[in-house]
Amino acid sequence: MTSAFLAFPSSPFAALVPYGWDDVWADEFAPYATEGLLAGRVIRVDRGQCDVVTSDGVLRADTAFVTPNDPMRVVCTGDWVAVEPAGNPRYVRTYLPRRTAFVRSTSSKRSEGQILAANVDYAVVAVSLALELDLGRVERFLALAWESGAQPLVVLTKADLVPDAATLGHLVQDVEKTAPGVPVLPVSSSGGEGLDVLAAVLSGGTSVLLGQSGAGKSTLANALIGEDVMDVRAARDVDGKGRHTTTTRNLLALPGGGVLIDTPGLRGVGLWDAETGVGQVFSEIEGLAADCRFHDCAHEAEPGCAVLAAVDSGVLPERRLASYRKLLRENQRIVAKTDARVRAEIRRDWKRKGAEGRAAMAAKRGRWH
Repeated sequence: MTSAFLAFPSSPFAALVPYGWDDVWADEFAPYATEGLLAGRVIRVDRGQCDVVTSDGVLRADTAFVTPNDPMRVVCTGDWVAVEPAGNPRYVRTYLPRRTAFVRSTSSKRSEGQILAANVDYAVVAVSLALELDLGRVERFLALAWESGAQPLVVLTKADLVPDAATLGHLVQDVEKTAPGVPVLPVSSSGGEGLDVLAAVLSGGTSVLLGQSGAGKSTLANALIGEDVMDVRAARDVDGKGRHTTTTRNLLALPGGGVLIDTPGLRGVGLWDAETGVGQVFSEIEGLAADCRFHDCAHEAEPGCAVLAAVDSGVLPERRLASYRKLLRENQRIVAKTDARVRAEIRRDWKRKGAEGRAAMAAKRGRWH
């Protein structure tokens, strides 16, 4: 928030302050204000149209004017936009430069990214305690969250289903070890435990709520808002999966301050150029790698590898190293689809490993004979 707008409630932008408007956005928007365009924030996008909250209220606008054929440049929930004040239909003329963007790879095999939310301060990863913890999935969400530029936060939902405090404490510790530098907060939407702490954190900006179907995101959003604004259906008893009750990304104002973007459940969470995010999630491995004998150590079989030594000594869980390798390989494949240099490096690596394999087999044959 900015003192300038709070001090002058008659400002034409005063109505946008609860949605995150500040002096920096005002400066970015200034050229469009001279054209008579309205400033607003996108609170929902659906089939080429979007709902925009402005000083004139919530307007419906068409997004076709803004590079419709580039999935990385389309209007998305959380964008600050310049919209035409009149017309049938109204058009979004442009969006302001994004401070952060949460991007995943598309479910297709094409080399495209999909922006889920823009201008986010906190990426809240919702994990249901009604199911066995999938730490690999948590790591995947966190890699994208760190890469977006937002501060990740893991919320363990349905904490009331955990039988005792000791078990809950162990679950929290397991996730904390998986998420270095990330707050982990158990909450119960039905009982209210942990909601006041979470609401206080989220009051400081814009948050996006992420997780699988059935993770309790919509129930959590309703609990934070204080009313049933999101449709909720029971998860299946067999596997705890939900039914995609949220089908669009919706930006909602929180009563205690801040705004929340609720998203549909994500079955596939593909990385998108997230090498920095992966390194942040596995920061202890990156730290150990600094002590490896070779600066380009792959932590597979090289002599003097500090990472493998940590696995052998039990300091580093083998699962963490396997997950680290998996996410790095996946991210490299995604980047290689659009980066010729990376593709060439992968081919050289394949040739090197192939040559090493052939040499090893030749040596074995020599020993056999």
